[in-house]
Amino acid sequence: MDRLPRLPFADWIDDGVDWLISIFAPFFDGISSFLEFIVEGSVNLLDLVPSILLAVIFAVLAWFISTRRIAIFTLVGFLFIDYLGLWYPMLQMLALVLTSVVFAVVLGVPIGIWGSQKTLVRKIINPILDLMQTMPAFVYLIPAIFFFNIGVVPGVVASVIFSMPPTIRLTMLGIKQVPSDLIEATEAFGSTAWQRLAKIQIPLAKPTIMAGVNQSIMLSLSMVVIASMVGAPGLGEEVYRAVTQLKTGVGVEVGVAIVIVAIILDRITQHAGTKKQGGISE
Repeated sequence: MDRLPRLPFADWIDDGVDWLISIFAPFFDGISSFLEFIVEGSVNLLDLVPSILLAVIFAVLAWFISTRRIAIFTLVGFLFIDYLGLWYPMLQMLALVLTSVVFAVVLGVPIGIWGSQKTLVRKIINPILDLMQTMPAFVYLIPAIFFFNIGVVPGVVASVIFSMPPTIRLTMLGIKQVPSDLIEATEAFGSTAWQRLAKIQIPLAKPTIMAGVNQSIMLSLSMVVIASMVGAPGLGEEVYRAVTQLKTGVGVEVGVAIVIVAIILDRITQHAGTKKQGGISE
């Protein structure tokens, strides 16, 4: 039985990647240097502070942002990671995650705002977001390696792309869910589109936007662990080493450390942007 000729889709992708690298190599080198500077600078800055003092600082921030219970868990959790001897890898992973999330939010929130205001933009963005969210996480590492070689940069780039969709989607959702009667009232008083967006829609959509940021943090954390396969440092690298060397105990230790960091980031961002009643306590 005759078969249809094979579509050389993979060859087209390879040719496109080669063309982009040949044309935009200086641009990619600049991005690589910039991201390496940010991540390595963040790790070095955090490492200047003694681990116990930094754990206390994180706990105090958690207390002001969230609750006393989460602050205590933050202090105990970070000290536990330090006593496991995983403090520096944890700082590396934290720097990767925070860098990725900052770029995901800086890019994702404006795109979400734009999509919430323009129907055509929303129709274009939604299929792209569907593709980004259904693509296997490992696939993001392939073009990142070609454009930025191995190391910390492809991990950051892949994490930004992988973690951006929730921020975009929930920003659009939060703004679109603002009650229509409030929008009509602002229009009746003659407010401009920018005034309506800045003073009504974004403030009311803030909890939903922060939920998107929370999801982006969790996705970035998972991608940073996967990115250890291409040389990204941190706790993910320790997991990868434990797996390849069949060190079950070390793998469990590192896994527990990752879970602690994930819980701390998740609980803090869940409370960010909300006002606690009756002081700093639950």
